Amino acid sequence: MTELTPELLLRAYAVGIFPMADSRSSRHLYWLDPEWRGILPLDRFHIPRRLRRTVRRGGFEVKADQAFAAVIAACAERRAGRPDSWINHDIERLYKALHDMGVAHSVECWRGGRLVGGLYGVALGGAFFGESMFSHETDASKVALVHLAARLTRGGFSLLDTQFITKHLEQFGAVEIPRTEYRTRLAAALRHSAVFQPDLPEGALLEFLQSMTMMS
Repeated sequence: MTELTPELLLRAYAVGIFPMADSRSSRHLYWLDPEWRGILPLDRFHIPRRLRRTVRRGGFEVKADQAFAAVIAACAERRAGRPDSWINHDIERLYKALHDMGVAHSVECWRGGRLVGGLYGVALGGAFFGESMFSHETDASKVALVHLAARLTRGGFSLLDTQFITKHLEQFGAVEIPRTEYRTRLAAALRHSAVFQPDLPEGALLEFLQSMTMMS
């Protein structure tokens, strides 16, 4: 069996497949290529009104790429409604390696110096593949997602892949598209470059919120 390396993982993303494990303790990974794929259209990103107010108030300190290992570890934790995780130790190792290569990124919500929510994913060309998110305080993961969308939009990304659809993501406008359409969009996104922006310039988040209000 071929060893799964970070380079092989990136080649898999480029053709539309991604790995998961059966459980946190599993030593095996398997590849997924869903017939229907979840995406979050960045040009129609919807921010619920109450969440928009939360983001504007700035109750969380939001950073990026400051605690990638802690974010993926928190995403792998057991929690209410999910007694196990698809993130095994091999996945942690691989994505930490991608982060060291500058390809995997995290967005984190902090309060009082404590990490309370966040998400992580992989950037390739103009596509960003969202992997997982967690929240230890109300709205923390949602605020992180808004900040991610602002960074991707400003950085020139055209595809935000969510893999699957959840109720959590539907409120932001996530939709399912057939595999063939996803591959077409993926190929188009990979043809151009984009830059993940760890730091948003002053006023950039407000500009993003205003632009999404006009599109809603």
